[in-house]
Amino acid sequence: MKKINLLLVIGMLFILLTTSCKDEPDEPVIPNEEEVITTLNFTLTPDGGGTAVVLTFLDLDGDGGNDPTITGGTLDTNTTYNGSLELFNELESPAVDITEEVEGEALDHQFFFQTSIGEINIAYDDMDANGNPIGLSTIITTNVASSGTITVILRHEPNKDASGASTGDITNAGGETDIEVTFNVDIQ
Repeated sequence: MKKINLLLVIGMLFILLTTSCKDEPDEPVIPNEEEVITTLNFTLTPDGGGTAVVLTFLDLDGDGGNDPTITGGTLDTNTTYNGSLELFNELESPAVDITEEVEGEALDHQFFFQTSIGEINIAYDDMDANGNPIGLSTIITTNVASSGTITVILRHEPNKDASGASTGDITNAGGETDIEVTFNVDIQ
C-alpha cells in the first residue's frame, strides 16, 4: 500500500512539476500603433523668398468629435514652392511632435499627394535610408491660373518598392492611412 501511495505521490509531483515549469511565454509583440494626429501644417514657401502659404488641418478634439477645421490657400502662378509638413498630437500636454516620429521611422512612412489641379507638380525632396521618398519635404511648381484640391495622405508601413510608390502613386502602396486631408487650393 505504501508503495502505491509513494508511486501516486511521485506521479502527482511529476505532473505538477511538468505543468508548472513551462517556459515563460514570450513577451507580447506590441505593434507600432498608428499616430494620433490632431494638427497638420503644410507650409509652402516661395523659392527665393516671399510670403509662405500654410495649408492647415486642425482636429483638436480628436477623431469622432467636432468636424476638423481645414484651411486651404492661394498660390502664385509660375512659382516654385518649398513644401514642408509638420504633424502634432495636441491631445497630449505638452503637444507631441509627430513629425519627429515620422522622421525617426522614415522607413515605415510615406506621404502621398493627390491633386485635381492639372497646373501643379508635386515632387519629393527627401529620402529614407533606402533611398525611398518620405514626403516631409517637397517641391511644388505651379503653372497657369486654376483651382482644385491637394490631398495629403500619410501611409504607415507602405510597400515603398511597389509599382509607382517611389513616384507618389498610392495605388499599390498598401499600408495603413494615418491621416488624409484634402485642401482647397487656388492658383492665381
